[in-house]
Amino acid sequence: MNKKLLSLLGLARRAGKLSMGFDTAADSIRKGESALLLLAKDLSERSAGSAAGIAAQNAVETVTVDFSMAEIGQAVGRKQTGIISINDTGFAKSVKALCTENSQEECI
Repeated sequence: MNKKLLSLLGLARRAGKLSMGFDTAADSIRKGESALLLLAKDLSERSAGSAAGIAAQNAVETVTVDFSMAEIGQAVGRKQTGIISINDTGFAKSVKALCTENSQEECI
C-alpha cells in the first residue's frame, strides 16, 4: 500500500493544518476552517456518521481513507485518531489528488 497520503498528513500536522478527533474537527468545520474531512476505515459507524453529517451541513467534503486509526495516528504523532479535519486548501487538494490518482490503494 502506498504511504504518500500518510506522509502528507504528517507534513500537514507539523505545519499545524490539522484538527484531530471528533470535537476539534467538528469545531473547525463549524468555524469554516475545514477544507476536507478524513475518516479512518475502522472508525465506528456512529462516529463516522456524526462527523460526516456535520461536514455535510457545512458543505465540507468527506473522504474515508483505506488506513486504520492506528496507522493514521502514527503518521500524525498520536496513538490513534480516526477523524481529521484538514484546515488548508492546498493540503486538502493534494489529499484529494492522491485519492483520485490511486483510488483503489489510497482511499475508499
